[in-house]
Amino acid sequence: MIPLITACSSETQPYTSKEKIGPQINYTITGIDAGAGIMSSTQTALKEYGLSAKNWQLQTSSTAAMTSTLDKAIKEKRPIVITGWQPHWMFTKYPIKFLKDPKNVYGKAENIHTIVRKGLKKDEPSAYTILDRFHWKPAQMSEVMLKVNAGMDPQKAAKQWIKANPKLVAEWTKGVKKVHGKSFKMTYVAWDSEIASTNVVAQVLRDQGYKVTIQAMEQQPMWASIATNAADAQVSAWLPKTAGLYYKDYKGRFDDLGINLKGAKVGLAVPKYMKNINSIEDLKNK
Repeated sequence: MIPLITACSSETQPYTSKEKIGPQINYTITGIDAGAGIMSSTQTALKEYGLSAKNWQLQTSSTAAMTSTLDKAIKEKRPIVITGWQPHWMFTKYPIKFLKDPKNVYGKAENIHTIVRKGLKKDEPSAYTILDRFHWKPAQMSEVMLKVNAGMDPQKAAKQWIKANPKLVAEWTKGVKKVHGKSFKMTYVAWDSEIASTNVVAQVLRDQGYKVTIQAMEQQPMWASIATNAADAQVSAWLPKTAGLYYKDYKGRFDDLGINLKGAKVGLAVPKYMKNINSIEDLKNK
């Protein structure tokens, strides 16, 4: 069980490289939801790097709480260590960097895959083709995420992005037959990245004539929804590690259309002004 620690960030002084990092942040790493894959990986990292023995703890909260804490820390140049992942708007908005992971606890860079239900190609060839072609880059995803983070409705942000990127969208839809009001359901994990990708794909499908509904779920039920044909598609599969367990559990009960975004990454991150903290090993040594 992951312990819940209450951070005293308001009392923390500005970062100084003259003192060890641990005491400056109460030996606390600011995390997100307890069930997230990055949290279990971070618990492993604490053990692998010998930080558990040094009283380091992982603070559970939520993505919104973590980014809010990060925002306050950076404004005051205070030290902070967070669970980070990319693509995410925080890497565009804030001067932060990943810490090196020489023991490779978090694994190499991941890719995000598109997963659809069995039989979709035959039942809905237009949607299948668009989903099969869907791909974009982290910087493009961040454009949508930043707008949503600033308060824009996700569907409106998706529409604006589609309007601003006609060539790429045309690659996904070229030669695809329009449909007329066919129902289509997508499920997703309510991470900022997946809110962006799901809303963009859903809007492209709507523009082709589909009546699309989207539903946020935890990872396990999302995968189950595709495996049981309760939903048609999801574009939220971080592989091979983050969603690896579900990929294995439901193998043979879905179709993997391949990568829709390359170079996804997870790990620990710190503000760039913490210049002497560049590796997870530095948390114990500096």
